[in-house]
Amino acid sequence: MSLQTAGDIPLQVTSTNASSERRISPSWTIGQLKAKLEPMTGIPPLSQKLCLKHGSGQAVSIEAFDEENTQLVSFPLAPYAEIHVTDTRAPGMRENYSDVSQVAKYEMPPAEYAQKTDSVLAWKKAQKLGRFDPAAPTLEQAKLHAFESEIAKRGIAVGNRCRVGGEDARRGEVMYVGLVAEIPGGAGKWIGVRLDEPVGRNDGSLGATRYWGGDGAGTAKYGVFVRPERVEVGDWPVLDGLEDMEEF
Repeated sequence: MSLQTAGDIPLQVTSTNASSERRISPSWTIGQLKAKLEPMTGIPPLSQKLCLKHGSGQAVSIEAFDEENTQLVSFPLAPYAEIHVTDTRAPGMRENYSDVSQVAKYEMPPAEYAQKTDSVLAWKKAQKLGRFDPAAPTLEQAKLHAFESEIAKRGIAVGNRCRVGGEDARRGEVMYVGLVAEIPGGAGKWIGVRLDEPVGRNDGSLGATRYWGGDGAGTAKYGVFVRPERVEVGDWPVLDGLEDMEEF
């Protein structure tokens, strides 16, 4: 005797990654339902655990010993009830559909983007904005200006007492403010400091150029050259046991 089934029933199918309304036929077997749910939930049939929920009523598991021959009419399906699909795989075996970093993204080659006439880049060029403004300073000019501003803001001048590093690391006297050609990539002004203790890198000279001093009497390790942001001017007394810092 064959089972008599009603028409399709609208049910809400939910899972961790999906939720949508589907029309379910009571004549389907559990195996057929699981196969149809895989494209929607991303969960393989063998890893699906189905649970039928009616509002606040007790949930009913949709399972059977022979799922390929057990029809859904055997379960209390009702319009707009919920079938929740649980993934029984270990977390490390599940696909992560919320991690967009794993999704391949198209990146337009820079040369192709530069040729487009309807891009933000093309609009900036037409409006002469940002780096396309003929009156705008270059990156190098802006960097040099930043050094000048830092020196003025900190009140750094030759003869000032100071500390280097901002944490009482080293104390000394400002001996030089200006360019230092001997430092690779060192465009912009540097601050030459004669430290109170012989924990520096030089004696006030770099290469063949002397920036301060000159007596050479035991001053080999008293000098350092640092950027303005590492110098704090103030009435700092002499301290001993100072820490090592990075400097030229």
